[in-house]
Amino acid sequence: MKFLKKLACAAAVAVSFAGAANAEVVLNDWVFNPSGSGFAKGQTVNEYLDVNGNAFIQITPTGGSSFSFTEHAVFNIVQADSNGQLFPVNFAGGNITATFQASGTGNFGGDFTFTGGTIRMFHNPTNGQYGGTDGTYGADLGNEIATFNVLAGGGGKVDASGSPVNNGQVSVVAKSTGMDAGYFFRADGSDLSLEDIMAFAFTNANTVGSPTSNLVNEVACQYAGFTGNGCNGNGYSNTPGSFFVSNNGQIKLGEVPEPGSLALFGIAMLGAGVVSRKRAQRR
Repeated sequence: MKFLKKLACAAAVAVSFAGAANAEVVLNDWVFNPSGSGFAKGQTVNEYLDVNGNAFIQITPTGGSSFSFTEHAVFNIVQADSNGQLFPVNFAGGNITATFQASGTGNFGGDFTFTGGTIRMFHNPTNGQYGGTDGTYGADLGNEIATFNVLAGGGGKVDASGSPVNNGQVSVVAKSTGMDAGYFFRADGSDLSLEDIMAFAFTNANTVGSPTSNLVNEVACQYAGFTGNGCNGNGYSNTPGSFFVSNNGQIKLGEVPEPGSLALFGIAMLGAGVVSRKRAQRR
């Protein structure tokens, strides 16, 4: 019992420490110009970019309750801070999308975590192509404006079949490997393409019972290389080993924290994502 109390106390200290780091590391009131035309015409982002999309997940049991998985996803990014100022409307040619692919491990009826992956963000000057058949679901067209390597960690909870728990929170921590000039800025006008930047993504995930044939063809068959039902001439249906989920949430940018504080920072960010989601639901 004493050991458990000490462990709980240590966890509380860790979360407190990470919470303090949160205030220093996450960028607030930064500027994003979705058409890439510079700081002066950008929009101030108080905290996050809104994202929504779909992911195809393939699970492989690895013995006992353990599994490994791969995830391929497409996202649309249409506004910031849920402010209703939609990018295509307020910024000519500001259609922003992203692709996400990652792998990881987990336990049925427990937690899963990412081991690596890639996030790629695109600016497509032609609006309205997301969800189509050009490229990959229209999510990787135009100019690639930023790439991020997914770091080990993050994740969420799954049920006994390996599907995310209903409306379950998923977190991703990533580090930039390149950002184009003209899109991302500090409040003072400094272009973030010249700096080391982190990305912190939080989405809530729900299983998609009947994905459209276009989503199956584009994301499962084409992007993920799936060859099962829906890609072999038979009708598609989710199975415990392969299924679609819908995601909506946020992407935040931040400083690269000290190596020793990154794990603690991830704990705080997961909590911040849950709080932000609850606040959004109350609006």
